Amino acid sequence: MNTPSRRHLLTAFGAALGAGALAACSTSPGGGESGASVGVNGSRPPTSGGVQTAGSVADGKQAVERLLAGNARFVAAQEQDLDEGIARRIAVSKGQHPFATVLGCVDSRVPIELVFDQGLGDLVVVRSAGGALDQSVIGSLEFGVAELHTPLLLVLGHQRCGALDATMKALDKPTTHPGKLGYLVDTLAPAVRQISGQPGDRLTNAVHANVAHVLAQLRQSPVIAPLEKSGKLQLTGAYYELDTGKVTLNP
Repeated sequence: MNTPSRRHLLTAFGAALGAGALAACSTSPGGGESGASVGVNGSRPPTSGGVQTAGSVADGKQAVERLLAGNARFVAAQEQDLDEGIARRIAVSKGQHPFATVLGCVDSRVPIELVFDQGLGDLVVVRSAGGALDQSVIGSLEFGVAELHTPLLLVLGHQRCGALDATMKALDKPTTHPGKLGYLVDTLAPAVRQISGQPGDRLTNAVHANVAHVLAQLRQSPVIAPLEKSGKLQLTGAYYELDTGKVTLNP
């Protein structure tokens, strides 16, 4: 018998509380081949002996479709029963089969796997404040696409990004930042400067500009660039709305 996922336990508990209230008132080092763990249309593939089998991902386009299908479920609060139980945990311990690599922000309101309704072993997730790049972040992304062979690298910006907001304020009123906060400001500053004088919401413009800036930098990677050029990898930018939970692809 499969163990219920943590998400479903929480959902059931929340529903019970609500009802009561109403009544009262790559081959990785550990082995495994590249691939994916859900079907192309976003549904989970058939199970075998209680453990879900891996489904194939032909290219980055199918990976994008799968992410967007999962996000649509998230928006509609119709998340599928992701196998996050003991059987799945044991299965992925033998080898991982991610179908996409995602760079997102550290913002606690943007949990990547939940936003795209994906489970154990589905995604390679790298997070930094505002999606800021450094050697460790770039190397981690390179590992996802080159060693784990994900056909998609998605850079996800989000509404009301605190890191970019802080960068704008720092540039408006220069000050000294303790620790490595100054590094973040310096790293995110190009996108903020780029949107100077543009119409519309300044922070939203900065988020979109930063996603484009990060993609441009990643295309300079000697690991990532050849993969994209050969058609083995797709680079895509996207934007997450905190208010609605919806992800939209950048033009």
